[in-house]
Amino acid sequence: MVVRMAQAGTLESADCLVTVVPAEEFGLDYRGGNRKLFGERTRKLVLETLDRHGFSGVQVTIRDQGALELVIRARLETALKRATAEA
Repeated sequence: MVVRMAQAGTLESADCLVTVVPAEEFGLDYRGGNRKLFGERTRKLVLETLDRHGFSGVQVTIRDQGALELVIRARLETALKRATAEA
């Protein structure tokens, strides 16, 4: 369960900044220059990752700077880990 806001990544080229916050239900705000090309792919990736780790009530914001799928997944998993870890 996501208990706090957390981030992972950067706004450097070929990276992304992923932010997760607790929410009543899933939400995704995907921003990037290639949103029209990769928006649906990224939505599927996020939903698969959340499902695999058992998350549902989370708002995800991704500011994509041309990151590969594996980078987006890694940043999301890191943000989720930070959002659930004890302070």
